[in-house]
Amino acid sequence: MTIALPRRIERRPISFDLSKPTLYAFAALLCVLIVLPMSWLVYYSLVDPSGTLTLDNFRQLFSEPAFLDPLLTTFIVATGSSFFCCLVAAPMGWLVARTNLPAARTIRALVTASFVTPPFLGAIAWEFLAAPNSGLLNKLYRALTGAEQDAYLFNIYTLSGLIFVICCYTFPYVFVLIANALDRIPGELEDASSNLGARVWTTARRITIPLALPALLAGALVAFLQAMTLFGSPAILALPAGFHTMTTKIWSLFQYPPKPELAAAASLPLLILTVMLLRAQHFILGRRGYSVVGGKSGNPRLIPLGRMKWVAFAACMAVLLLPVILPYAALFNAAFSPIATTLLTPGNATLQNVRFVFFELSATSLALKNTFILGALAATFGTVLALMISYLTTRKVVAGHQALGFLATAPIAIPGIVLGVGLFLAYTRPPLVLYGTLWILLLAYLTIELPAAYQQMQSAFRAVHSELEDASRILGATRLQSLRHVTAPLLRTSVIATWCFIFVSVIRELSAAIILFTSQTKVVSVLIFDLKESGDLGAIAVLGLCMLAITFMVVILINRISGFGGNLRRVAG
Repeated sequence: MTIALPRRIERRPISFDLSKPTLYAFAALLCVLIVLPMSWLVYYSLVDPSGTLTLDNFRQLFSEPAFLDPLLTTFIVATGSSFFCCLVAAPMGWLVARTNLPAARTIRALVTASFVTPPFLGAIAWEFLAAPNSGLLNKLYRALTGAEQDAYLFNIYTLSGLIFVICCYTFPYVFVLIANALDRIPGELEDASSNLGARVWTTARRITIPLALPALLAGALVAFLQAMTLFGSPAILALPAGFHTMTTKIWSLFQYPPKPELAAAASLPLLILTVMLLRAQHFILGRRGYSVVGGKSGNPRLIPLGRMKWVAFAACMAVLLLPVILPYAALFNAAFSPIATTLLTPGNATLQNVRFVFFELSATSLALKNTFILGALAATFGTVLALMISYLTTRKVVAGHQALGFLATAPIAIPGIVLGVGLFLAYTRPPLVLYGTLWILLLAYLTIELPAAYQQMQSAFRAVHSELEDASRILGATRLQSLRHVTAPLLRTSVIATWCFIFVSVIRELSAAIILFTSQTKVVSVLIFDLKESGDLGAIAVLGLCMLAITFMVVILINRISGFGGNLRRVAG
């Protein structure tokens, strides 16, 4: 008699798909980063010091000269900066992208140098150059002309001086937009115009320029936005001149005695106008475009400049002399001369400023430590956050991914100083008191850098086909396992580049940090600002050169990463 034994039942390992909990967790985190501080900002703008609801804060803002004057000044500065940035960047972008301009790569590299230079550091360098009494250029003017000691050629402490310095470090945004738009125009369009008998300049006027015009308009909006929300340069140049912009006015409302309600009310118009400008930019760029019928488009046809190419090259170098060459030389001169505004010679060269900064100034070690800790943490957490969110939104793995994408890009509409005000109001009271710790600065840096990191990682995900992840899931892996074992290794280059990008941005950030720092949480940018107020110009130059050296080391590393060299851009929208 044969007894049939029951078959052994094979049990599959139980796996859990954590996609939905992950979505909810990241949505909650983004709400903490963005919604919570902005909610407190709105609340404080609508209450008086006793907590009673009122509109008196806005009445003061729009009726008293102390607030109306900064509003008007901000509009003038932003409009003037936008106009002059376009006036300079549009011809430069066209020359570099569409003509046989000599050393075009060198010019692009110098534009990148001005792009990554912290604007507040550039403003300090121009103080060394163009302060009315002590500026190096004014001293040279008096030496060459024999003018009186109180005569000067330049005065950087004026409204026009402020616009000039802001333009020096804002025009790269416009240049990048225009140059990229011109690079993408297919050569066939211009060839067709030429075949129909149009001359070179007619083709440029009727084909090339109209196609690049949306990028120019978007660049003008970006320049306006950058000038409107900038804190460092106005704080360095406008305050000594006796006038405020909106960002410096908001900062002043946190000085003793603090007026957080008025600061919140003054922050809201800046926030609303930023959102409107970004939507306008998106609308303009979203409408541009053209279609090419046929195969792969050819390279752009370069316009020969003939003998004028060296004149054009000299003009471009003259422009780049202002944001890069002269300021860097001024910082170097101040760092190694006994007096910051004395011309450096082999006879008076000294290392006293270096010795003071690294061996005598007690705040240096703490500021460097805090900066590197915050840079590493913000870069690590920000990259992981951008990686996960871009995966969920690009692959559309769960319902609600659109809201997650919106939250990830929303901080781009929040000026740094406005975010600083919101975080200060949100985390200076129970149940979660973070003010006075590095955590509140970390939250600020994560929020500020998330949109750019998210957009970079989203572009990287779109380059990796989803079929690779589908094959992994067929073999039993969850989405998170597929991301960790399949997709993430393919994105290694973009992940490293995004990490470096956030690290560089954290080092140069001042707007939010100036609201949130304490004596124990100073970073290098805030230390430089403090030294400016105390007049230690040589120490400022040494720290500024260190900041630039670290920044350019990371930028060089990024450009050495295969496939990422051309993507180091931070253009809003």
